[in-house]
Amino acid sequence: MKHNDLDMQNWKELDINTDSLWIINQRDKSGKHKNVYHGNFIPQIPKQLIRRYTKENDIILEPFMGSGTTLFECEKLNRKYIGFDINPEMLDYVNESMNDGSYEDNFYINNCNSLDKLQVDENCELAEKKFNSKNVQFVLIHPPYMDIVKFTDNKYDLSQIDNINEFVKQFKIICENTLKHLEKGRYFAIVIGDVYKNSEVVPLGFYCMDMIKRNFKVKLKGTIIKNIEGNRGKLGVGGIWRYRALNSDYTKEKYCA
Repeated sequence: MKHNDLDMQNWKELDINTDSLWIINQRDKSGKHKNVYHGNFIPQIPKQLIRRYTKENDIILEPFMGSGTTLFECEKLNRKYIGFDINPEMLDYVNESMNDGSYEDNFYINNCNSLDKLQVDENCELAEKKFNSKNVQFVLIHPPYMDIVKFTDNKYDLSQIDNINEFVKQFKIICENTLKHLEKGRYFAIVIGDVYKNSEVVPLGFYCMDMIKRNFKVKLKGTIIKNIEGNRGKLGVGGIWRYRALNSDYTKEKYCA
């Protein structure tokens, strides 16, 4: 089954990145995209993934909605969207961003603890009923990177976890609760970064991928590293991240998708 709308007759002209290193010049700030939430990710990432692995009118499920980056891309790309977040302030922000009503029939968002199987099932059932569908066609998971940034004080918020084993245990529950709603034969992506704790790099992405391979019947199709050239903290020889690396013994943080 073809899982996207890409014009393979003109495949040489397609701007789909198939490399294992994504170098992005700068964050897309067009439309509704605003860098107002610490930890929101680069719009080009969901844009590439959505175009590569879905068709128009397919449904994307996101258990960590954040400030709506993926939702805004779904609106641009004519996909349907289901999003959950444990932070009620983000629900208010995203609802306000979507209040023009033009896309109202094509998205469903709610304040939801994605660790709670019953909450996830109930919300997915309501969303799928709205879209007249039994499954979603793509799942995009962009969790907190442990406790690097504590987004809420909610005890069920993954950003409250400072232990790698506990984080992976809880993240497994998130995957169980969401991936069962994914249509058979379709794709999902994890967007996550490494953390630096106790004077060493903790490869959080690899821990999570290993857990998934051990517990889910899936195939790993790729590991992608992204670099943002336009990140002011990393620009040139004067970037603050270069100073921090030279002044210590670690390298710049990398992200796995």
